[in-house]
Amino acid sequence: MTTIAELSLSTDAFALAETLQQRPALEVRVESVVAEGPDRTVPLVWFSNVDRSELEAALDADSTVEEYRQLLETTEDGQLFYRLQYSEAVSSVCSCVYRHGGTVLDAQISDGRWTLRLLFPHREGLSDAVAAIEDHGVRIDVKRMVEAGKGEDLETTAALTEPQQEAIAEAYRQGYYDVPREISLEELANELDISHQALSERLRRANRVLAGEQLDEPTSEMATTD
Repeated sequence: MTTIAELSLSTDAFALAETLQQRPALEVRVESVVAEGPDRTVPLVWFSNVDRSELEAALDADSTVEEYRQLLETTEDGQLFYRLQYSEAVSSVCSCVYRHGGTVLDAQISDGRWTLRLLFPHREGLSDAVAAIEDHGVRIDVKRMVEAGKGEDLETTAALTEPQQEAIAEAYRQGYYDVPREISLEELANELDISHQALSERLRRANRVLAGEQLDEPTSEMATTD
């Protein structure tokens, strides 16, 4: 089923962070994003509440922007329209969306965070894209998911992934949930041959999914490879 998702991530972990630091009143809205191959992303962006010289000085100093070009003359209400080319680090995050069949419908910045609205032909593509982005060290919050053409939120709970099932089953067998505990998190992680941080994250995700199902409430957790 075609899925539309709204994702949120910090500007510090993505694009234009340095530009926003220099010009905190700047307003940004992405008109469209063109994927020129799987590893190159070219957004078309509207900027407002800034003059051209100030904006271009900030873009020149922004390490997330490799190139930029103004496409239209400044509009009557002072908006500026630019074609940007992101740095490799930012493009690698965007390519995770395209490699898993996703399309960027729109994007904007508010309160220091990017909000991206994405479309995927299949929900599994969204899950895979989120996992791939997080592999780049970027924390993603899935705010909302809907089926295309419907106005109701999709239930975001999903079956546990195999690593999550293994972790929670072993934790139960080894007495991690007993009071008092029969095994520590570090000892359990050694049994599973993973770091205790990775195990903690797997258990947290699994517990949240299961709790949401028991309460008949959707969670914001995605089934990833964790």
